[in-house]
Amino acid sequence: MQILNVKGTIGFMAKRRVAMVFSVILMVVSIGMFVGRGLELGLDFTGGTSVEVGFSQSADLKKVRSILNENGFPDASVQLFGSSTEVLIRLAPRGGEVKAEVIGNQLMEAMKLVDENAQMRRIEFVGPSVGEDLKEQGGLAMLTALICILIYVAMRFEWRFAVGAVAALAHDVILTIGLFAALGLEFDLTVLAAILAVIGYSLNDTIVVSDRIRENFRKVRIDDTLEIIDISLTQTLNRTLVTSITTLLVLIALFVWGGQIIHGFATALLFGVFVGTYSSVYVASGVAVALGVSKEDLIPVEVEKEGAEFDEMP
Repeated sequence: MQILNVKGTIGFMAKRRVAMVFSVILMVVSIGMFVGRGLELGLDFTGGTSVEVGFSQSADLKKVRSILNENGFPDASVQLFGSSTEVLIRLAPRGGEVKAEVIGNQLMEAMKLVDENAQMRRIEFVGPSVGEDLKEQGGLAMLTALICILIYVAMRFEWRFAVGAVAALAHDVILTIGLFAALGLEFDLTVLAAILAVIGYSLNDTIVVSDRIRENFRKVRIDDTLEIIDISLTQTLNRTLVTSITTLLVLIALFVWGGQIIHGFATALLFGVFVGTYSSVYVASGVAVALGVSKEDLIPVEVEKEGAEFDEMP
């Protein structure tokens, strides 16, 4: 299959059907992962107590779990946090009015049985009602963002482009959530912030492409909609690649050296930049084409000036 035509334009739209099938498959798998496995919700959404403990030597997680079970913390979730000597312990909300400091002291007494030099690095407490509120508000934030984007793009360009833009953003969000469900990564407020950032990043790409398509519809003397879209995508390709690569360099640095606290944030953004760049090219434009966008939809209607017929008279 020839990728470049005689004018040097990349034939993106020739592969739009394959891309759409591929995207639909990924979305179905992501939704299946979300429904089947669910998200590993962080403390921000579930509520409870989170304690980071530092050991003087590599921690034996089996021993830590055993000691916690023997000392009244059978529901504790234990995992390494950044290194083999740092352990993150998460506890579900305790009954009654037990303060976080009391829970932390009890837990550290148990950890002293594992390593007498163990130290508490930090402790966080979130009430269950606060976690539910954050979960609800986070979902509303994403829904509101998508609705506002739909309205803006419909007013700024054309309703077919608006539907394509929202479809691309929904595609990015679903795939990112599916990644976290599939890998069992913790989903907390930082990851939610990253998803909102992905929405903004992908939208910016989509707006740039849509603006160039509108411009070319008006000035390029070609009636083939697919060719005009290919020309527009090719013209914006350099800008898209430079922006994506620059962003990825920063995100890779955060992912590698940023530490465990922002690991989920960096992971969501890294994946989101990839799928956001892809969706702005294939999903947004592909949906607009499928809905029948044409050159006539974006060419302004010429309004005949009053008295023009008299000016044309000899």
